[in-house]
Amino acid sequence: MPRDDKSEVSRRDSSDIIGYEEFLTELKTRISSAQLRAAVAVNKELVLLYWQIGRDILNRQQQQGWGAKVITRLAADLQKAFPEMKGFSLRNLKYMRAFAEAYPDEQLVQEVLALISWYHNLALLEKLKSPEERLWYVQQTIQHGWSRNVLVHQIESKLYHRQGKATTNFNRTLPQPQSELAQQLLKDPYTFDFLNLREDFLERDLERALINHIRDFLLELGVGFGYLGSQYHLEVGGEDFYIDLLFYHARLHCYIVIDLKIEEFKPEYSGKMNFYVSAVDDLLRQPDDQPTIGMILCKSKNKVIAEYSLRDMHKPIGVSVYQLKDTLPEPLQGNLPTIEQLEAELETVSIIEKINGLSGSDGKMEVTYYPLDEAYQRLRLQTKKTEFSPEEIGNEVAKIQSEINANTTKDSDLI
Repeated sequence: MPRDDKSEVSRRDSSDIIGYEEFLTELKTRISSAQLRAAVAVNKELVLLYWQIGRDILNRQQQQGWGAKVITRLAADLQKAFPEMKGFSLRNLKYMRAFAEAYPDEQLVQEVLALISWYHNLALLEKLKSPEERLWYVQQTIQHGWSRNVLVHQIESKLYHRQGKATTNFNRTLPQPQSELAQQLLKDPYTFDFLNLREDFLERDLERALINHIRDFLLELGVGFGYLGSQYHLEVGGEDFYIDLLFYHARLHCYIVIDLKIEEFKPEYSGKMNFYVSAVDDLLRQPDDQPTIGMILCKSKNKVIAEYSLRDMHKPIGVSVYQLKDTLPEPLQGNLPTIEQLEAELETVSIIEKINGLSGSDGKMEVTYYPLDEAYQRLRLQTKKTEFSPEEIGNEVAKIQSEINANTTKDSDLI
């Protein structure tokens, strides 16, 4: 009777087959990496195609006097010729024309703009006029893997004008490149428009509100902040002290102490923060950690007074203000998430949006999420570098995904 190899294998535990698990893990890594590279390649081709169509329409309008009715007819004919594609609506053709008009340099489109989705590019086109500001947001999107919604939020909160603007003494208290990186990660002002506080709120009210909206708070702080606790207890010299908010920053590899103030900045605040930072350095900091950083968040500040207050401080301290808005958005989460949930929020961010349906007139899109932050941290630990190519990050993401899927037998299909 013929031997049924399939039945024989199915009766055996896969762990009994020499080298099987390692081979399966390797295949999953290669397939996941290929999926990611294919998605990135398809996205680049799509963005470049749309730019070329927009350029050709623009040229014919300028040289041959094409009017709006010709574009309408072109949209109808293209939709008829390619009914399975959703990107040839009249509205999207107009976007293509505007895209080509805004970016006449094809090399820029190929090397930079095609690294983010068409949907991201439309958000930049609609909401920003400055070419420099648009390119800055493109670079931030690529670096942090922002989804389109996060990108829009950062534009609307004017991140470009706030990033790196905090008053600090980092250039005197931290070595390069740590001082420059820390400076760029701090903002001024911070926008807490997700809070709704009464006019006579206390510092404790502000602290509780930020914790109860921890996801929004972390988004405003930026990628890399890991929440460790509020009213964090320290015992120094037999006395008890409590830090308002304590974080650990994954990219800076240091503790960050935040002190909240409901008044204008006062010089004595820097002395208190200097004490907190010294205590954390002594009690919590490990040999591999970078120096602890202190952040004083105030309702307002006199920049000159803040600079004088920090000038002779030996610990790295920054001073920023925060802004509140009266409107109350729809609540995102009523209870404080766990540390694991917070880390997942930081590590799982969007890298690329699937091409199917991206440019449809209904605005719907299918999004794939990848653990960019974890990949970034692994690469830093492995190589001691701080900058990586999209291919390096993509390969590391694929490895992480294969590890997550190592215990499942579900088949994985390419794009």
